[in-house]
Amino acid sequence: MKSTIRKNWPKYVLQWGVLAALIFFLSGLAAKVFPKLAPSDPEAWCPLGGLEALTTYVTRGSLPCSMSSSQILMGILLAAAVVLFGKLFCAYLCPIGSVEDLLTKARQGMGIGGLEFKSGSFGDKFLRVLKYGLLFWVFYSTATASELLCRKFDPYYAIATGFKGEIVLWMSIVAIVVVVLGGFFIKRFFCRYICPLGAAANTFRFWLPLLLLGLVWWGISLLGVTIPWWVLLAAFCVLGYVLEICYRKPKLQALHVIFDDDNCNRRCYSCRKNCPYNIDIPASGGVVTDVDCTLCGECIASCPGKALSFGVVTKPMGRKFGRFVPAIIAVVLTALGIIFGGRFEVPTIDEKWGIEEGMELKTMRIENLTSVHCYGSSMAFKGKMENVRGVHGVKTYAGSHTVVLTYDPSKTSEEKLLEDIYEPSHFRVNSPDPKEVKEVKIQTIRTEHMPNKTDLNYLGLQMRMSGKKVYGVESEYDCPLIVRVYSDPLEELDEAWYKEIVEKKVLAMPIHGGGVKETPVDFTFVRLEKGSGKMGIAEYLERMFDPFSAEYNGRYPSADTTVVRKRAEVYEGKPQWIYEITDQNYEKPIIKRALPFLSNHLSKEEGVIGTYLKLNKDLLPSIQVRFAEPMTAERLWELMTMPVWSITYAKDDVREVDAKMKFDKPGICYKYE
Repeated sequence: MKSTIRKNWPKYVLQWGVLAALIFFLSGLAAKVFPKLAPSDPEAWCPLGGLEALTTYVTRGSLPCSMSSSQILMGILLAAAVVLFGKLFCAYLCPIGSVEDLLTKARQGMGIGGLEFKSGSFGDKFLRVLKYGLLFWVFYSTATASELLCRKFDPYYAIATGFKGEIVLWMSIVAIVVVVLGGFFIKRFFCRYICPLGAAANTFRFWLPLLLLGLVWWGISLLGVTIPWWVLLAAFCVLGYVLEICYRKPKLQALHVIFDDDNCNRRCYSCRKNCPYNIDIPASGGVVTDVDCTLCGECIASCPGKALSFGVVTKPMGRKFGRFVPAIIAVVLTALGIIFGGRFEVPTIDEKWGIEEGMELKTMRIENLTSVHCYGSSMAFKGKMENVRGVHGVKTYAGSHTVVLTYDPSKTSEEKLLEDIYEPSHFRVNSPDPKEVKEVKIQTIRTEHMPNKTDLNYLGLQMRMSGKKVYGVESEYDCPLIVRVYSDPLEELDEAWYKEIVEKKVLAMPIHGGGVKETPVDFTFVRLEKGSGKMGIAEYLERMFDPFSAEYNGRYPSADTTVVRKRAEVYEGKPQWIYEITDQNYEKPIIKRALPFLSNHLSKEEGVIGTYLKLNKDLLPSIQVRFAEPMTAERLWELMTMPVWSITYAKDDVREVDAKMKFDKPGICYKYE
C-alpha cells in the first residue's frame, strides 16, 4: 500500500502541526521560550467540553468546572461545521484521531495485518452502540454534577496533564490502552466505536430528524407536559445510533468527496483500503455521503485514476486547489473560535435569593478575584455571600476571575462588601531561629490591587528572593490595604526598597530541576507608614503559625446502653502522655493538608485522644499525639510509619491509601499536664 503523505500533505501538516503545538505548550517548553505566556489549558479549545458546558448551562444555568464561553463557542462551531462541511475536526485537528492514524501507518510499515469490521456487519453495529451509551453517560453526569465526567477517562486529558488532572487513574489507563491497541489493529477504532464526540458529530449530521425531534419536544411542552431534559438527551442518542446503522446518509452537507465513475477501474479499491473507516466509495454513487466520512482526503490521494476529488454539492473542484479546502476550512473555524471566544463570556453561575418586590438593588463588579476559578469555587463564594447582610445575588465568570454582586444599598455599601470579601492572611517569608532572634521589627506599608490571599504570598516571595532578613508579612483589610512586614531589628528597609519590591511586574521563582517560573503580578505601592514597632519572638511565631487540632469521640458502654462520649472525658483522671515529633517543615501547607489523613488513621485506635500541630516549648513546629493506655509510644510510631493508612470516609466506606507523610526519626514521649 503506497504512502499518501506526499499527495495529501495538507492534512498531515495540520495534524502533525497540532500535535507539535500541543507538545510545545503542554510540556512547558512554551513557558521557557515565552515566559510571559499564560499557563496552557489542555481543554482550552475542546469542542466536547464546550458541548458539555452548553448542555449544563441550558439545563442548570451554570457552567461545569472551569469551562468558559471559549469552549462553548468551539462546541457550537463544531456542530455547525459538521452539518455544513462534515467532521473536519476529527480528520484534521483531533489529537487522538491523529495518533490513531499514526498507529495505522506504523502497523502498515511493519507489515502487520489489521482487523476490519465491514460497515453494516453485526460486529460493526454492536460496537457502534458503545459511543452512544458513553455519550449519554458523559453528558448526563456532567449536567447533573457540573463536573466534566470526560476528564476522568479522556486519554488526551490524562496525558496532557501528566496524569495530574482530575482523572481516575484506572479509567485513564484503560482508555489509553484502548486507543493504542485498538488503533493499532483496527483503523480509527476509538473514533468509530468509543468516542462520544464522534457520536455527537454523527448525530448532528442528521439535522432534519433532529429538527423534527426538537419540534415534537416543543409541541409537547406547549400542551403543559413537562419532559425531563435527560429524556431529550436519551432520544438524541437513540436517534443518532439508529440513523447511523440504518440510514448512514445525512443531507445538507455542502462539501463532499466526488466520485467520477468513468475514471474508476473498479479493480484496485485503493480508496477503500486507505479510508480510515473502510467506506466502499465506488458503491456510494457520484457523491460520498456516508456518515463516517471525515473529508480526510486519503481516498483522493490514493486513487491512481484520479476518479476522486473534493467538490461542493455535486460539482467537483480542481484536484490541486481542492485538496487544500477542508484543511483551510478547519483552520478558519478554529481561528474564529479563538478570535471570538474571548469576546463574550457566559457566567459560571448566576444565583439570586431573598429579593422582594419594591427593592431597589444595585450591582457591583469585582475583577481579578483569582479565588473564583471554577464552578466549585464559584459555589463556595456564593455560599459565603449568602451570609453577608444586604447581598441578594452572585454572578461569577470563572474564566476572567470576575464576580458581579447584586446588593441592597440601604443595608450595605461597596466599601463594606469589599471588606466582607477580603480574607486577611499571613505568609512566612523566612524562619527565624528563636534561640538567636529574640524580637522582630514591625513596619506597615499600604498597597493596592491585592484582592486575593495568594497576592500576599507572591509579595512575600519577592521579599524572600531579595535576600533581606524579612520573616513574615500579614494583611488586614483597609483602603489602601494594610500590610505589616516583620523583619530583623537590624534590617533597614526604606520606602524606596518597598516600592521596588511591591511594584515588580514578574515573580521569577526558580523551579526544581532548573529553570524559572515567571508569574505576572501588578501590585501598587502607596506608602510606608511612619514609625515602627517591635514584637517578642514567641508572640510573633504564635501569630504566624497555623495550628491543627482534632480530638475524638468513641462509643463506650454505660449501665444500660452504648453511648458516644468524648475520649478526653473518658480518660480524664487517668495518666496521659504526649508523643511529639518536631520538624521545622511542619509549618508548610503540604503538612497541613496531610494532617487530616494522619488524624483519621490514628482516630480508630483505642487510647488515642487527639492529634495536634502546634509550637512546642522550644517554639518549633511539632506534631503531637495525646494518648492513654492501652496505647503506647512504640505502637504510635508503628502506626505513623505504616506504608498504607486506613482512612474512614463514611461509616461503610473505609479505604486503604498510601501514607501521606513520612517520619524519619521517632519522637519523644512525655507526660501530659
